[in-house]
Amino acid sequence: MGCASASWIEAVVDEASGRVRARCASESDATRGYGTLLCEALSGGTVDECLELGDDFVDAMEIGIGSKVEKSRTNGFKNMLETAKKQLRTLRADAGGDPFPSLIVTADEVRSRGSFAASQASYLEPDAGKVKALVEALSTKKIGIVAHFYMDPEVQGILMAAKASYPHIAISDSLVMADLAVKMVEDGCETIGVLGVDFMSENVRAIIDEAGHADAKVYRMAAEDIGCSLAEAAQSESYDSYLEDASKTKNSVHVIYINTGLDTKAAANAKIPTITCTSSNVVATVLQAAAQIPDVHVFYGPDTYMGGNLAELLRRMTTWDDEDIKAMHPAHDRETVKALLPRLKYFNDGTCMVHDMFGEDVCNTVRAFYGDAYQTAHFEVPGEMFKLAMEAKDRGLGVVGSTQNILDYTCARVDEAIERALPEGERLRFVLGTETGMVTSIVRAVQARLRAARDAGVRGVEAEIVFPVSADAITATGDAEIPVVPGVVAGEGCSLDGGCASCPYMKMNSYDALMKMCDKIGSAAGEAVLAAQEPRKYESADGAGPSIASQGCVPILHMRHFQKNKTFSDALVEDITTR
Repeated sequence: MGCASASWIEAVVDEASGRVRARCASESDATRGYGTLLCEALSGGTVDECLELGDDFVDAMEIGIGSKVEKSRTNGFKNMLETAKKQLRTLRADAGGDPFPSLIVTADEVRSRGSFAASQASYLEPDAGKVKALVEALSTKKIGIVAHFYMDPEVQGILMAAKASYPHIAISDSLVMADLAVKMVEDGCETIGVLGVDFMSENVRAIIDEAGHADAKVYRMAAEDIGCSLAEAAQSESYDSYLEDASKTKNSVHVIYINTGLDTKAAANAKIPTITCTSSNVVATVLQAAAQIPDVHVFYGPDTYMGGNLAELLRRMTTWDDEDIKAMHPAHDRETVKALLPRLKYFNDGTCMVHDMFGEDVCNTVRAFYGDAYQTAHFEVPGEMFKLAMEAKDRGLGVVGSTQNILDYTCARVDEAIERALPEGERLRFVLGTETGMVTSIVRAVQARLRAARDAGVRGVEAEIVFPVSADAITATGDAEIPVVPGVVAGEGCSLDGGCASCPYMKMNSYDALMKMCDKIGSAAGEAVLAAQEPRKYESADGAGPSIASQGCVPILHMRHFQKNKTFSDALVEDITTR
C-alpha cells in the first residue's frame, strides 16, 4: 500500500543459512528496478540486520526519473522496506496470525476476525423492529437526534438505519453537533436529544439559545452526570494554577480544546484571552496566532497528549522543506516555526481515559504486525501512537487529526483504490487509532463506495479495519481456571461488549435510554421527570449580567471567526496584545 503502481515484495528466511532472501515485482519498470536494489540490500543479511535498517538512506538516493526527485517513488521505496520488515517481524514472532481483531469490508459483506470485532459487526444490521419504533417516536413527536461518532455501535447502527426514513438524525464530531441541532430546530423539530457526554449537550443547549430558539427542548440520555475525564481535567486546581501562571505572561493566548465545559471556557477567558480549537484545526490555530501576533505565547490545554503531539509536529516541521511548511500555513517557514516552539506551552495533567490506552504496548504490536498498513490516529492519542502515525504519514500511509479527518482519509484511500481498479482480492488495511465507536461510520461509508464500484463494474477491492487493543485491559485473577477477566480472548478486546478503546460514559447513551426519553416527551408527567435530564444552562452568577453559558461561547465564536475568515478577529487580537 502507498505505492503509485501495484507492487509486491516478499522477505523470507532461508532455512539452511538462516539468512534473509527477498524478491519483488511491480507493474512499473522503474519501481521494479528500485525494488530489486532493495532486495539486494536485504538478501544475505540476518533478520536483526534487516530490522535495524532505517529508511534515512532512501532520501539520500534522490529517487525519481532523470533529474526529477519524485516523492511518490521515494514513499513507495520506504513502504516496500516497511512491508519486508513487517514480514520478518511476523516470522520471528511466529504468532500464527495477526494479533488484533478486525472487520473485513467488501461490497457484499462484512466479515469479522475475533469475537470483539464480531460484536461490532453484529450492530451494522440492526433489529428492524427497533428501527421502526424509533422512527415512529421521533417523527410523531418532532424530535431531532444529534450523536457523537464515539457512540455505542449498537445505537449507531440503529440511528443510521433510522436516518434512511427520518432526516433529523445526525452523527458527527462534537463541534458540528450543535450546528446540526440548530438546523433541526429551524426545520421544525421541537425537541433535541443529545447522545454524548455532558459538555456536548450543554454546548447544544447554549448554541440553540444563541440562535434565538430558547423554547426548543434539549435532553440528555441520563439524569446522572455523563462525564468526560478530559473535560474534568480542566476543572481541577492544577488547571486553574496553569492558567494563573499563563495570565502573567504578556502577549499570551489560551487555546482550549472544544471537549471542555462552557463554564470552563468562561472561567478561562476571564483569566486569559481564550480561543477554542478542535483536533482538526488546532495546528492551524496555533500557527495563525504566531503569524498574526508577533512574539505571541501560546498556552494549550487541557489534553496533555494533544499538546505533546502538537509540539512534536512543530519539531518535525523544523526539518521540512519550506514549501511543505507553507502548505500547512503560508506565513511560516523553518525559522518561524523554530521561533514559535519555545513559546508553546501545554498542560501536563489531562488525558482521555480511552485514548490513554494507545500506549507503548499497543504501538509495538502495531509496528510489528501492521507496519505496512494505513495508520490513523486521533490527535489525542499518546505520543507513541502519534509518532507511529506521523511516520506512516511521511510515507503517504497515515493521518493524524479529528474523527472526521480519520473518516475522510479512510474514504479517500478507498476511492483511490477503486479508481486504480486494483486486482481481485486486493485488501486495504487501516489501523483504527481512536475510539471503537468510529467503526460504524467508517464501515458504512466504505461499503457504500465498494457497492457503487461493484455496480459500475469494479470488483475485488476490500478494506480491513483493525482494532488495536491494549494489554492493560486484562485483569489477572490468580485463578488457574479463569486467569483473566473480563474474558479477553487470544489478546483481543476487553470483553464481548467493548474493547479497551471504548468510552464507558458514552455507553450511558443506550437505545433503551433513548426510547425512554422519547416515551416521556409530550406528557406533563413525563417531561417533569425529564427535567433532570436537561443540560445545565449556566445562568449568570448575579442573575443580571450575561450568562456563564454566553460567556463560554465567546472562545467558540473566536474560533468560528477564524474558521470563516482564516484570521483571528480584531477583538481577539486586541485582547491578546493589551490584556
